[in-house]
Amino acid sequence: MKLTTLGLVGLGKMGNPLARNMQRNGFKVLAYDENPDNRRMASADGIETTSSLAGVVLHLPKPKVIWVMVTEGEATESVIDELSQLLEPGDTIIDGGNSNFNDSLRRYGSLKEKGIHFIDCGTSGGTDGALNGACTMVGGEPEAYAPLKALFTAISVKGGHLHTGAAGSGHFVKMVHNGIGYGMMQAIAEGFEVLEKSQFELDIKAVAKVWNHGPAIRGWLIGLLENAFSKDPKPDAIKGGEGLEGLEGFGGVERG
Repeated sequence: MKLTTLGLVGLGKMGNPLARNMQRNGFKVLAYDENPDNRRMASADGIETTSSLAGVVLHLPKPKVIWVMVTEGEATESVIDELSQLLEPGDTIIDGGNSNFNDSLRRYGSLKEKGIHFIDCGTSGGTDGALNGACTMVGGEPEAYAPLKALFTAISVKGGHLHTGAAGSGHFVKMVHNGIGYGMMQAIAEGFEVLEKSQFELDIKAVAKVWNHGPAIRGWLIGLLENAFSKDPKPDAIKGGEGLEGLEGFGGVERG
């Protein structure tokens, strides 16, 4: 059965642009967030919302598909637990946050006992990716994944989607990705600290710019750092998240 309508829980930094991405690509979204301000903003963006999680489930066509995009840990656990009591066999829950893959394996097993499909999707690319094309790493049984392939392909950047294999593998691959990302950020930070404390009067923003045009270390992180330096040239004055828009995509807590 072709997927045309799905539910989405979580309309924050990642959830709202993701819902807009889905709708732009031809998928109708019915969304919920416990924060009424987030619901109002989503409604202003043309996203249909409900005032309860049960309302999302009630108004979706069968088989129901619901994408969960809330903070990993207790929030995700609570939402999935409630959904497991509202959904029926054959329905699907997608966890699009960066949950611990061990939690994903446990949730997969628990939901399977109820006949509910579980898909774990590691979502990367930050808010810009959520809106314009994310990188999605998806774990889940082939029969659960197949009806959703068109959705994942549509909302992902070209070449940026992969069915990684069994349940749990999507979040596992994203975890390793995050580890690599943290290591890269640490190396970049230490490198720029060496530059800043050197005997030379260096234009740090200009260095970041030239490093992002041709050399082996060019890339998105260097580009984000160049943007940050354009707002504040002193490395020790840049606080986490300031000027580094999109870096939330690296966090173990990727919020909706």
